Amino acid sequence: MSKQIKISAPKGTHDILPTDVHIWQYVEKNIYDICQKFGYNEIRFPVFEQTELFNRGVGDTTDVVQKEMYTFNDKGDRSITLRPEGTASTVRSYLENNLFNTPAPVKLFYIITCYRYERPQAGRYREFRQFGVENFGSSNPLTDAEVISLAMNLLNKLGIEDLTLYINSIGCSSCRKKYNELLKSYLQMHSSELCDLCNDRVGRNPLRVLDCKNPECHDVICDAPTVDTVLCDDCKNHFEVLKQALDSIGVKYTVDNTLVRGLDYYTKTVFEIKSSDLGAQSTVCGGGRYDGLVEQLGGSSTPGIGFSVGLERLIDILTKKNLLPKQNDSVDLFVASIGDNASQAAFKLVNDLRNSGVSAEFDHLERSVKAQLKYADKTNAGYSTVLGDDEISSGVISVKNMNSGEVRDIKIEDLTAENLNF
Repeated sequence: MSKQIKISAPKGTHDILPTDVHIWQYVEKNIYDICQKFGYNEIRFPVFEQTELFNRGVGDTTDVVQKEMYTFNDKGDRSITLRPEGTASTVRSYLENNLFNTPAPVKLFYIITCYRYERPQAGRYREFRQFGVENFGSSNPLTDAEVISLAMNLLNKLGIEDLTLYINSIGCSSCRKKYNELLKSYLQMHSSELCDLCNDRVGRNPLRVLDCKNPECHDVICDAPTVDTVLCDDCKNHFEVLKQALDSIGVKYTVDNTLVRGLDYYTKTVFEIKSSDLGAQSTVCGGGRYDGLVEQLGGSSTPGIGFSVGLERLIDILTKKNLLPKQNDSVDLFVASIGDNASQAAFKLVNDLRNSGVSAEFDHLERSVKAQLKYADKTNAGYSTVLGDDEISSGVISVKNMNSGEVRDIKIEDLTAENLNF
């Protein structure tokens, strides 16, 4: 006999088992409900794209592109990458399918799997699930406020209350150029106090230094010049209107002048929503404005803003706070049977019940009546009945409420969801 080889799921991935699927369906239903209320439509796009899309869209100086992407050559020797995030793919689809010719703003959302080669840790996987929102065509700061409001509404609807919203403006391309020069000069003066990774980032993308979590860089980052000192009047006004809009709808926030996002395409508004229940990995939602991305990927100048939520992290919070519904996957009625004729009759009865809207199940394993009813109890069936020759002949069966123990005789032809409600 050959030795059986054990095959496990790849490191950094996880199965969603039948006992947990209802959790994901619950969260996804809430996402669909909120997006419908805010006027966002779902978009679906391929799991893989041409690598150039992410090099240009995400930014070839980011950790995502440099270290974390799953990239390979296909049989046609084309460089293909499993999507590491959703924004670049949404922009590609927006351009390729001429969505810019539809009424603006174009408001889209997605629920996708993403892939990044990161060190697996709590709430962080190499294959992970992400909910994202993208809005194209509006440069209005009230749009920024709406997008942030959507994120907060979803999290609040799910029952999460201990959230902190952090906002910042990193300015337009002109402001960022000035700030990059100012920040680079400051960081170079403190190079001996920075980690090797940050010193490498100084030359390529100094803003990324502000996102470093290494304790040895903390004091340097805290004393670094902030972007608000170089914002132009337009960017300052945009940020002020955003704050006024959030104030008007009662969304509390903290201005964090050190807040940047890890991808190159962000401009002006950036934001993060954090939860105290995630420890070091506290960010549950992050996003911002990307007014140059559509043009960067070959389209006309088009403002845009969006965010993403890691669903594994979100479900981790909901689990810790006991905010998830209990599983309810039991059938309405289990039909046990005695003998071959009754087994055939039970099969037909269950089929008729299913067609009429009643969830029903029968015995697949030719077990004894006692074993069948024991199985019905283990699977939490709402009601059970036993079908034999006498029941077939009379057209009447005894139905038992598995919770209360009450038994009622019901005509087989009268078996409906309403009559099972006792």
